[in-house]
Amino acid sequence: MLKQILSRLPRKSPKSSETIDSARTDSANENVVVSKRAASSAVFPSSVVAGIEPLLAFKDVPASEKLNLFVSKLNLCSVVFDFTDHKKNSSEKELKRQTLIELVDFVATGNIKFTEVAVSSMCKMCALNLFRVFPPNYRSSSSGVGENDDTDEPMFDPAWSHLQIVYDLLLRFVTSSFLDARIAKKYIDHSFILRLLDLFDSEDPRERECLKTILHRIYGKFMVHRPFIRKAVSNIFYRFVFETERHNGIAELLEIFGSVVSGFALPLKEEHKIFLWRALVPLHKPKCLGVYFQQLSYCVTQFIDKEPKLASVVIKGLLKYWPITNSQKEVMFLGELEEILEAINMAEFQKVMLPLFWRIGCCINSFHFQVAERALFLWNNDQIINLVMHNRQAILPIVFPALERNAQSHWNQAVLNLTLNVRKMFLEMDHDLFLASEDHYKEEVEKENLVAEKRRETWERLENAASLHKVAGNTAVLVTPLAS
Repeated sequence: MLKQILSRLPRKSPKSSETIDSARTDSANENVVVSKRAASSAVFPSSVVAGIEPLLAFKDVPASEKLNLFVSKLNLCSVVFDFTDHKKNSSEKELKRQTLIELVDFVATGNIKFTEVAVSSMCKMCALNLFRVFPPNYRSSSSGVGENDDTDEPMFDPAWSHLQIVYDLLLRFVTSSFLDARIAKKYIDHSFILRLLDLFDSEDPRERECLKTILHRIYGKFMVHRPFIRKAVSNIFYRFVFETERHNGIAELLEIFGSVVSGFALPLKEEHKIFLWRALVPLHKPKCLGVYFQQLSYCVTQFIDKEPKLASVVIKGLLKYWPITNSQKEVMFLGELEEILEAINMAEFQKVMLPLFWRIGCCINSFHFQVAERALFLWNNDQIINLVMHNRQAILPIVFPALERNAQSHWNQAVLNLTLNVRKMFLEMDHDLFLASEDHYKEEVEKENLVAEKRRETWERLENAASLHKVAGNTAVLVTPLAS
């Protein structure tokens, strides 16, 4: 009876312990996967992370799945964090940074052609991370950009640790040989380019440097967008010159156009000439010219090298915007003027030489010694001397009075010595013309003295006549200054 009861009881399997151990192992593995997915979903909503786990490495998936993983990682990096608080979401920020680095390596070393979905996801991720509204500039609104460069330090974006990698990723993506421009132009469109141009107003110089390289590559790769980019940049220049005089990225935009202008085909299109006259030449007007003067001067000389006939147009523009009270800008203008005169031909020079040398004469008489010195240094240039020598009949009578006034009364010894050297150069160039100009100058001085004497005598008569009449009521009175 006992044996029958025992035989009905369930027997214990000898492999039950192994089954329990394997179940525990599988449970632990599942916990690891769940924890990874929890980490990814903490960064990006689980509804968007679909198809493939974004935390996998590219080397761990087959080639057919790499683009799907690429898109999944881009979706993961589309979440933007607040970097004003470094302690907030620190682990998620680090996870995103590592993922961005993986994406950069994949784009740089991968050999898979990007699909339209991949291009769309890339542009979307870049837009979400990069395109933003800058906080208002709290610096003094009365001071132009770059005017207080000695006291104002550049502002650095706290999110640069992520932004830098995103910019690097976008640059490598745009320059990749596996990116089809015909597909990419649908997403790197006019709207994308305009928002990219808005970022040039960033106060972070590192960001502007990255933008400069990226915009240049976009201009080179997408020929269909070139006219639009030129027009959009022109609008930025117009707004800067005629409205705000405030923009942080003018130098970088001009640096891009320096290389663009050098690639223009000949003869120059009318559109390009209009860009020179309406956009580049007026950029000499703002008082913060020194911030971007080197890049602007390079662009202008590139135009003149392409088409020398534009030299007279540029000189007329310089004379139009010539600074009257800003000595530093005058020195810059004189330096650019010398570069233009080195490239100008005789016919174009003769169109502008009379107003040009009248202005140079004013600079020679400047009380600011650097302006006068820079103007006199023009005669150290052989090309300018050659131009002056062939047109000395018109130029010497204009310049001689300025040289003579400097020789008689300028306070700075260096300017005085340079003036005497130029005076001697003209004397050796044409002795008879020099003497004729000297005689004419003396006659003009005598006429001016006679006019001044007549004016003084007239005022004396008026004062004497007024002193003989008694003052009554509210009659205006001419007060004679007290003798000192």
